[in-house]
Amino acid sequence: MDILQSLALAGGMAWASGMRLYAVVFLAGLLGRLGYLQLPATLSVLENPWIIGLSGVLLCIEFLADKVPAVDSFWDALQGFIRIPAGALLAALAMGEHDPALMVAAGLLGGTLTAGTFAAKAGGRALINTSPEPFSNVTASLGEDVLTASGLWIAVAHPILFLILLGLFILLLLWLLPKIWRGIRAFFAIFRKKPSTTA
Repeated sequence: MDILQSLALAGGMAWASGMRLYAVVFLAGLLGRLGYLQLPATLSVLENPWIIGLSGVLLCIEFLADKVPAVDSFWDALQGFIRIPAGALLAALAMGEHDPALMVAAGLLGGTLTAGTFAAKAGGRALINTSPEPFSNVTASLGEDVLTASGLWIAVAHPILFLILLGLFILLLLWLLPKIWRGIRAFFAIFRKKPSTTA
């Protein structure tokens, strides 16, 4: 695997882990085991049937939990402690066939990328959950499912295109995250206000 393919795989796994960690592990492991994806030796553990089975079960749980308003925010709060270090680890292992310095750098940058994607996903979904109807939540969740699968496919099939798109995503993220944060603060400020009393 050349350096560009490794960089795209590392970036793709870190980026997608912020949204759908278990889908990343399941798809990479299953496709690698079936011979459709050549994983670096450092990621070959994902092809283990136990890892594929466990990630598949967790993927099903996440798929269902993510479609229910409020439950998805609770799930995201729990998963933040898992997704970010796991995304960093996957990114580092994707670069494991190259210079160890690149592996460490990929882990650091991968963790940062996973955290940014996770913050945008969790923050955006928290704002969507303020809507009383459930359809926007389900639509957003299905969109994330499609985005994860298609993003990983582009990372593997067209690494240069993916790296360009990833650069554009990072610029969008830098612009979007402050707006999401302001929206969340404004929403919670409404609940902090005490109701006015009339004499």
